[in-house]
Amino acid sequence: MTTPDGEMWPTLHYRRRSPLEDEDLLAEILLRLPPQPSSLPRASAVCRRWRGVVSDRGFLRRYCRHHRRSPPLLGFFRNDLRGISYTPAMEAPDRVPAGRFSVHLGDPGYHFRLLSCRHGLVLISHSSQSQVLVWDPVTGDQHRIAAPLGFDMNSTPMDGAVLRVAGDAHHFQVVLVSYKQDDEQATVSIYLSETGGWSDLISTPVPGKAMDYEGMPAVLAGDSIYWLLPGDGINVILEVDLDNQSLAAIPVPMNMFAQGQDLMVMRAEGGRLGILSMSIFKAELWKRNTDGDGVASWVLGQTIQLDKLLPLNSDKTGHISMLAYAEENNVAFLRTVAGIFMVQLESWQFSKLPENNNAVVCYPFESVYAAEAGIGGAME
Repeated sequence: MTTPDGEMWPTLHYRRRSPLEDEDLLAEILLRLPPQPSSLPRASAVCRRWRGVVSDRGFLRRYCRHHRRSPPLLGFFRNDLRGISYTPAMEAPDRVPAGRFSVHLGDPGYHFRLLSCRHGLVLISHSSQSQVLVWDPVTGDQHRIAAPLGFDMNSTPMDGAVLRVAGDAHHFQVVLVSYKQDDEQATVSIYLSETGGWSDLISTPVPGKAMDYEGMPAVLAGDSIYWLLPGDGINVILEVDLDNQSLAAIPVPMNMFAQGQDLMVMRAEGGRLGILSMSIFKAELWKRNTDGDGVASWVLGQTIQLDKLLPLNSDKTGHISMLAYAEENNVAFLRTVAGIFMVQLESWQFSKLPENNNAVVCYPFESVYAAEAGIGGAME
């Protein structure tokens, strides 16, 4: 085209706007990055604009909420002579160093005992002060809560569990169970951070023999918390219904298992209660079904030979023992003479922990690690 004077109009060049230049759309895309510890640091290294998005506090909160149902298994906590320590379970670049998750408790370590890890929170009992501590290792936040009236933390065996309130990132629940062998009963109380108070005490009869040994940490399945109480010739599952605030003891039929099998409660298919049993090198997955009349029964799901699954030296197979269960990832921690393996109980894929240790019971830590301090920094 020409102007009235016969000259050519200048050619205008328009650049198509990239979708990634839309701030809101970019945030929605980055929100869907995998919840691995290295995802946000890598995104922040792309350019200054991306770093601004992923380091925004509001974005970090949304990122954690978006992935709360599929958190990675970062590692595990355990009690040791130093108090409470953390062991990473992921390989670089997702490995979060042990020093990132250290807690300063003040008193000597023997006054403290790990009770539970769930939803990115850690529950610790502080017997000398008759209180429990709820700790968020990622943010460093701590909440100290006096034990409910009627709980003697110094002389009575106790279990505990912590969990976030569904759909609420700020409020949590604490479940404490006290075992009285002489009275053959278990007593529970539930704390709600939203109200800042404990529920009334709830008790149920439990055979004294089922309280002889310390069991594995609790499992959350559906709306209930479950503990397996192992004893000589008897096993009982303690069920705390969080919605109804009720307590029940579920006998485990001993004819289901061979003598000497190790048992651990787990989350079965569909979020139901399950049991992982192990005898020498054979693992069995059981699930609890309830029919239309409310009658419950145990059904065997899968069976697998672990000596054929894991890379064990046939000359030194030894004994395989269960250390822990990570419920969100459905992963069992198994100790062998070759080290500690993490086995996914659906795909049966496994990995070996980067380092060996002498943990007897460990508490898997499943959480989205998106602390601001880690944005753009090396994972070490």
